[in-house]
Amino acid sequence: MARITLTGVTRRFGAAVAVDGLSLDIAQGELVSLVGGSGCGKTTTLRMIAGFERPDTGEVAFDGRAVNDVPPRKRGVGIVFQSYALFPTMTVAENVAFGLRVARWPEAKIRERVGEMVALTNLGGMEQRYANQLSGGQQQRVALARALARRPTILLLDEPLSALDAKIRLRLRGEIRKIQQDLGITTVYVTHDQEEALSIADRIAVMRDGRIEQVGRPEEIYAAPRTDFVADFIGISNLLPARVVSAAAGELEWEGTRLRARLDGRRDGEVVTLSVRPEKLAMVPDGPPAAGLNRLEGIVEVITFLGPIVRLEVAVHGRPVWVDLPHAQSHAVARKKPILLAFAPEDGVVIPSRADGPRTEAASPSRRTP
Repeated sequence: MARITLTGVTRRFGAAVAVDGLSLDIAQGELVSLVGGSGCGKTTTLRMIAGFERPDTGEVAFDGRAVNDVPPRKRGVGIVFQSYALFPTMTVAENVAFGLRVARWPEAKIRERVGEMVALTNLGGMEQRYANQLSGGQQQRVALARALARRPTILLLDEPLSALDAKIRLRLRGEIRKIQQDLGITTVYVTHDQEEALSIADRIAVMRDGRIEQVGRPEEIYAAPRTDFVADFIGISNLLPARVVSAAAGELEWEGTRLRARLDGRRDGEVVTLSVRPEKLAMVPDGPPAAGLNRLEGIVEVITFLGPIVRLEVAVHGRPVWVDLPHAQSHAVARKKPILLAFAPEDGVVIPSRADGPRTEAASPSRRTP
């Protein structure tokens, strides 16, 4: 399997910069997910790896060998697109075999390889069906089988599950991950769905404006975001604009409320953002919270049932703060009633202010996957 190295790659379309000096190293057998909003450059990055786009500057290399001038068909790359791109007049078996026939494999080898791919992608018994006789999930399996049939050293997936409904996406992403791990194939997986990226990737590269904002293991990205954008985009975060009162004492101030957090490397008077995940906030039912905990007082504005949890929108100093509670505690809250919240100092992540300014409010979770 191949190692992918992107070094300072830039791609422009007229005056627009789609990818801006991006560098990324993807190890052999690793699955890296490129995640970000529309227009962040993730698909253009994937297309440069595939060879469909050529960098204006920088280098794309496989196993240390530059491939900028190597055409897509000679890169040893398998690609699965958002659209299944199946041939409607061909059966499942014929679709899977198409690339092998173009490459002039012997017919016996083609039959053997098609059988392997059909078994690998759980398509047994469907070999003679046409695309219009398959569900969306089955069609995407055919597309995956076709991409893997020629034994590529790299697998590229561009929003492969976005056209499927939620339950099928959940099941199929698990199948894709299992196949990728079983084959040990180096994989780049593009998605705008942060939950999908967290569940499937060895590492996540969060992109913004053509650049990588942060790259790391899913648990690192979620628990220790380095910028307010990453904290807000990956999962739900309460982003509180604060000022460091005493770095030595671990004290900061938000809207007149004193809070404590780890302030290593910060300086007194510095403007920072305190990120607190909704599940880190706990309701204090009776009496003051335990010593050492931060406390916030607010009014419950919205109560939302989300299956395994209940999410509260609490107005604190006129700003929305989101709290995730287990069902056992939800009976104790009511709209327009006061609530006392607490969280441990170590559960807040302090993010330094950035040149373009920190966000002052967490984005509405209505646009998120719970």
